[in-house]
Amino acid sequence: MLLRPCLALLLLAPLPAFAASYVIDVRHTQGVVSWNHLGFANPTAKFTQVSGELEFDSAAPAQAKVKAVIPMAQLATGIPDLDEDFRSEAFFDFNKFPTATFTAVGAKPGAKPGQFTLEGTLDLHGVSQPVTLAVTLNKIGTNPRSGLPEVGFQAHGTLKRSAFGLGKFVPQVSDEIALDLTVEAIETKSYAVKLKEEEAAETIAHAKFEAERVAAAEAALAEINHTAGNKPAH
Repeated sequence: MLLRPCLALLLLAPLPAFAASYVIDVRHTQGVVSWNHLGFANPTAKFTQVSGELEFDSAAPAQAKVKAVIPMAQLATGIPDLDEDFRSEAFFDFNKFPTATFTAVGAKPGAKPGQFTLEGTLDLHGVSQPVTLAVTLNKIGTNPRSGLPEVGFQAHGTLKRSAFGLGKFVPQVSDEIALDLTVEAIETKSYAVKLKEEEAAETIAHAKFEAERVAAAEAALAEINHTAGNKPAH
């Protein structure tokens, strides 16, 4: 008799939340950094080709995990001279430090639904420093074009570039850098299945192409032999 109340309690108890795993979509994820130049303007630079993975459950933000890798060579201002300066040893030194990495474990709920605070670590220019991002959930659901489960976010934060050994021209050029990100990520297992299907389809298409090419070559050779066999003898 005691088993029935215990069973009822187990059935009524909330199930533990499990964060879904996602892979960052490099095609639809990018960031913009901006700074103040002598008080006159606020130039920007954009970075793309961000890769990595994340785990997220909107009902359990404390379980969130993020790892994002930024290829520094993709940082561009649109001004060739400034891009060259950024690549040089005087600034980011792309040759020595080709990537920047942001990692975080656990998020805190924000003031409104769908808002979170993400405290993580940014590894940049050989230095690791804490960085806090204010994150807004854009959408979680099925991508109508691919049919895959996806999630998307906006994020904003600030950092002090001097903390990463990048303090040249401070304070004339601002030490504080604003960081804005848009992130789209695809559910990992579904994405893996999709890739395998595409790979299989590509393999089949290639095999078909090769078979048709061989058949065409054999037909051409047969036609040549037939023509040669029908030539009158001299």
